[in-house]
Amino acid sequence: MKFTKIFPLAASAAILMASCGNSVSPIVSTPIENIDTLPLKTAQLSEEQTKAWGASDLLSDTIPGMSVEKAYAEILNKTKRKGQKVIVGVIDSGVDIEHEDLRNVIWTNEDEIAGNGIDDDNNGFVDDVHGWNFLGDIVGENMEYTRYVRKLGPKFEGKSESSVSAADRADYAIYKKAKAELEKESQEAQANKARYEQILGQLKPAHDAIAKKLGKENYTQKDLSGIANPSPAEQQQIGMLNQMLNYGDSVPEVIEQLSGGIEYFDGRLNTHFNVGQEFRTVLNNDPDDFSTKVYGNNDVDGPDPEEEDATHGTHVAGIIAAQRNNGVGMNGVANNAEIMVVRTIPDGDEYDKDVALAIRYAVDNGAKVINTSFGKYFSTHPEWVRDAIKYAASKDVLIVNAAGNEAYDLDTIEVYPNDQSLTGAEYANNVLTVGALNYKYGGEMIANFSNYGKSNVDVFAPGVKIWSTTPLNNYEYLQGTSMAAPAVAGVAATIRSYYPSLSAVQVKQVIMDSGLTSKSPVILGGDASNQQNFPDISKSGKMVNMYNALILADKMSRK
Repeated sequence: MKFTKIFPLAASAAILMASCGNSVSPIVSTPIENIDTLPLKTAQLSEEQTKAWGASDLLSDTIPGMSVEKAYAEILNKTKRKGQKVIVGVIDSGVDIEHEDLRNVIWTNEDEIAGNGIDDDNNGFVDDVHGWNFLGDIVGENMEYTRYVRKLGPKFEGKSESSVSAADRADYAIYKKAKAELEKESQEAQANKARYEQILGQLKPAHDAIAKKLGKENYTQKDLSGIANPSPAEQQQIGMLNQMLNYGDSVPEVIEQLSGGIEYFDGRLNTHFNVGQEFRTVLNNDPDDFSTKVYGNNDVDGPDPEEEDATHGTHVAGIIAAQRNNGVGMNGVANNAEIMVVRTIPDGDEYDKDVALAIRYAVDNGAKVINTSFGKYFSTHPEWVRDAIKYAASKDVLIVNAAGNEAYDLDTIEVYPNDQSLTGAEYANNVLTVGALNYKYGGEMIANFSNYGKSNVDVFAPGVKIWSTTPLNNYEYLQGTSMAAPAVAGVAATIRSYYPSLSAVQVKQVIMDSGLTSKSPVILGGDASNQQNFPDISKSGKMVNMYNALILADKMSRK
């Protein structure tokens, strides 16, 4: 389906005029505005539109993307300005650095000789050619509240608050909170696993029987309704299969989803909530001792030969910088970015020590933008991470941070990492926290999972059903604020590439000030009874727009 332009915007095309000498004339353009006058898009997105919706333009496509393709077509592709390389640190689960759409945009440490077992650049990390892996061979990990229960349980188990000394009251309160969270989450996982197993136990024999009767595995609801004179048993099976086809395109697909869900919840029970298993011991490093700062290895895609552990990080990296216009896969947001991989985030909660050292590693090795698509609600050493963020600020590095996926108001619930405690004063001005947009412009444009907050969330960006790179030359849809943050990191990298004179704080301000807003109310948490006006759920009240950001960056760079 072709895109239909809603209305022409006078003087909307970027006009880039050559001037004398080597200087580049300013961008003359009209920023995108007045989006509340746009009609809502009622037609479903095509597959082509869905794969690229995050780059779409709200004016021409009525899809709340970031106008990335418009920015390239009307600004960047017409300018004589040459962008410079910008290193983006991806602190995540690891990245498949051999992926067909990423291998040409992976950062290489030119001061390190690969494979010689020597720290050639004297930065403390041996053979850190493409980054560093602070996790070593760790893949699965506990949640932070599980670690608290293991650590504090021997001291407080079975005790009442009145029996605890005043000096221990703070630790006791954390223990009780962590234990309650562990019990709630593990019970939910057990219940969900049991429910999925029960459904699957009934679905498989029903599917086998009807597939045999119809002579095919991939039948439709129409096929089911066409079965003549079904027996009572078959009627029951048909009813169940009809219901299951509401959750997928085929019953085999639903079976696969249920099996994946069982595997997921089983994994959580064995790793995330397993108080008896401490996974850190294989790394031989104390997470409570900040004096040891070099550990792990240079295997930035992780230990899994199938690289499944690197799925999240590879997806994030592709959103930022998958090679543009190479005829392969998809286009990342930034065209001059190099991805520095810092493997830090396991399947479970990250350690504060690893995060703090990962930020410092990225800063010390030249990153100008750092993406942090992770977070947790318990933190053992938040001060270490805060000091690292302040260090990044002192070195003019912008950190783009995911808001989180629990539909919480972050002005009332603290998430880590952050740049402020609840609604207190910011301790650093170089962190840009991003919530997630849905592709449905209007009341449903906030992702039903996205956290929000007038003080703690800065902007919103595309985060639902995002197509990007996954290991072994694959591509998948994933969603979360984890996908919204790298979209904005790509915009930040592009600004820093073409306007290197702008500081991290200025780039943050450009992105916040240049976004699009809407006065309409939006549904939060997928609950139609919980609505707020879009400008009231983030600090800027805006959704990121790359086209507008480049116009504003150009103006700011000339002041």
